[in-house]
Amino acid sequence: MSDPSPGSRRERLYSSLELLRQVGAEQRLANDPLSFCHTFSNPLDQEIAAVLASSFAYGNVRIILRSLTALFAPLGESPRSYVEQFTPSRGREDFRGFKHRFNDSRDLVALLWGLRQIISRSGSIQAFFLEGYAEDDDDIGSSLARYSASALSLDYRAVFGGQTIPADSYFPFLFPSPASGSACKRLCMMLRWLVRPADGVDLGLWQGVSPARLVIPVDTHICRIGRYLGLTGRKTADWRMAREITASLRALDPDDPLKYDFALAHIGISDGCNGKNIAECAACRISSICEQSLKLTPPPLSDIE
Repeated sequence: MSDPSPGSRRERLYSSLELLRQVGAEQRLANDPLSFCHTFSNPLDQEIAAVLASSFAYGNVRIILRSLTALFAPLGESPRSYVEQFTPSRGREDFRGFKHRFNDSRDLVALLWGLRQIISRSGSIQAFFLEGYAEDDDDIGSSLARYSASALSLDYRAVFGGQTIPADSYFPFLFPSPASGSACKRLCMMLRWLVRPADGVDLGLWQGVSPARLVIPVDTHICRIGRYLGLTGRKTADWRMAREITASLRALDPDDPLKYDFALAHIGISDGCNGKNIAECAACRISSICEQSLKLTPPPLSDIE
């Protein structure tokens, strides 16, 4: 991707991705957990919404949106106000029966209780994150590890009844760490929403973190499409793959490498890309630079002759 010549793969990749991100954003946003953040106008409400929506953004998108609809209903017009007044007893009542795959109402109550402690101590989620942020690091990885460790070290006795989080709880799943090799997709997604400049999709709320340090949230779609586009040669959707794809995108835009993430992910989320359908590949806006599409599409007769 370093060939600077006219018509080079890098140039074609840049042009294709720029076109992709400019088309259909509004329709795709409606099919994305980020849409819940856009229902609020107050940045403090949007910040809380971003943490909550990203935390449960795993699995089938229809199920995610259904779970988030149930989650946000009790929060009313101001998630920030709800969190400021939150108590575990209130949460157990408001979210009775809540379930999203293997996270249950107890995990959600713990998350809300943790957010109240963070706000009481630091004033905002951003201020809490910045306590462990190192702007001289190559990327956000170490800062993200410190954020998760700090969040998990808060006092959850009012939720779990003991000094430690029970071994059978999936609450720690909400705060993964790059130190374990995890791609940390949901936390990286939360940071993209909050840090990237406001563009009608992302929110641009956090001014203290550089967009250049962000790492792409790798889900099954980014993993697959990243390989199709030659952004990574790795096969496992882990932190190393996330960094490799980000490095490839940073070559296109050093200051804002994740500006292509939303559009790339929605090739799979909204457009149904699975790398197997010839008709869908032919209609895809990046088919000309997609290695999988070129494999599926037969050459023109003129080339055969």
